[in-house]
Amino acid sequence: MQAISVQQPWAFAIARGGKSVSNQGAPTAYRGPLLIHASMRVDLSACDSPLVQAAGWDPRDPLAAIGAAIAVADLAAVCSATVDGGTDGCACGPWAEPGMHHWHLADVRALPRPIVALGRTDLWEPSASLVAEVETMLTTAAANQAG
Repeated sequence: MQAISVQQPWAFAIARGGKSVSNQGAPTAYRGPLLIHASMRVDLSACDSPLVQAAGWDPRDPLAAIGAAIAVADLAAVCSATVDGGTDGCACGPWAEPGMHHWHLADVRALPRPIVALGRTDLWEPSASLVAEVETMLTTAAANQAG
């Protein structure tokens, strides 16, 4: 599993609001499970974004936390069509920013509660203990929903 740190409220929008694209400055060849970590920074201007508001942004929600792992998604694809002034554009949807690499996220699973953790810029590898805690939490949540 790999991880990315995303500023709030964007991380919340991924975890709770159906934001299926993460705008990144670099592409990656990695595909697979991706831990979504809410960084210690908050993009205050984005809190009033119509997209963020439509995603249900609520600063009182536990997944609006900062400095914590809040979800797991599958990194399914990366679109770089608009990077370097590409004029063809892409069909990555309203969350996709021009000039960025669009990391497509699928099967997003919000964690039942945030797990405090240090993040990093760029793609990073979470500690084995953090991965184990996330997997245990998701397994327990799935079992509780099934039973």
